[in-house]
Amino acid sequence: MSGESNQSIQRLWDSMDPCTLCPHECRTRRRNNQLGFCGVGSAPRVSSVGPHFGEESVLVGSGGSGTIFFAGCNLGCVFCQNFDISHHRHGHPTTIEQLARSMLELQYYGCCNINFVTPTHVAPAIAAALELARKDGLTLPTVYNTGGYDSVETLKLLEGFVDIYMPDMKYADPKVAGEISAAPDYPQINREAVKEMHRQVGDLKTEKGVATRGLLVRHLVLPENLAGSFEIIDFLAEQISPNTTINVMDQYHPCYKANLHPAINRRPTTEEIQSARRYAIEKGLNVLD
Repeated sequence: MSGESNQSIQRLWDSMDPCTLCPHECRTRRRNNQLGFCGVGSAPRVSSVGPHFGEESVLVGSGGSGTIFFAGCNLGCVFCQNFDISHHRHGHPTTIEQLARSMLELQYYGCCNINFVTPTHVAPAIAAALELARKDGLTLPTVYNTGGYDSVETLKLLEGFVDIYMPDMKYADPKVAGEISAAPDYPQINREAVKEMHRQVGDLKTEKGVATRGLLVRHLVLPENLAGSFEIIDFLAEQISPNTTINVMDQYHPCYKANLHPAINRRPTTEEIQSARRYAIEKGLNVLD
């Protein structure tokens, strides 16, 4: 790694004490194991490591996506389908050396990429582990699989460490974002983050059907258009790129505490899902099947 990369890693570590890594800016002393919004201290907590065949086909290829699931999260989604990991923080503390070793093992087993799931709050550890792993022969593309509530300042420090950004774009309405994910500023923060991600890696590129670099946006359709699907699609087509790759996701179902919110206590209808998908196609986006 270059001296510039080492400086970026140090600045990422410095951003944890006090913590300003994500837009919550809790300012807790995480390197002293104080806990902020994400509930994770100085060491990353890993829930699972292994090939994953349930991701988008452009990430799976023949060997699967090499996922590393991190415990904790900087969003408070009431419908979280991985609430045991994100909210209850089930996982085990992991050293930088162990994390680097996991990446190399995933490469050894034939995975197509290294997929960091919920990485925002552990970005310094990821960058430091990548430095070690690349020195020891890691060549796979890296995937930053994020809920999309990311600080532009942190993303700039990650330039060169990430090949494929895969953010959620969850909401267009601040009121909905505040009520459902405890982040009323999510829409504006998310849009600025996606702009920075695209600046770094551009549109999604593939080789033999497998992604190698670029931006891949996930958008989960919610009932009653609470996610603001059409506004998000307009933003991507008009302010990011008409060639943006998007996965319009249809798997929402009430989970965790969604039953406490009547508007999201049902699955979206087929028409709600298909209308969002049709609109993305009409706008010229690259819509994944």
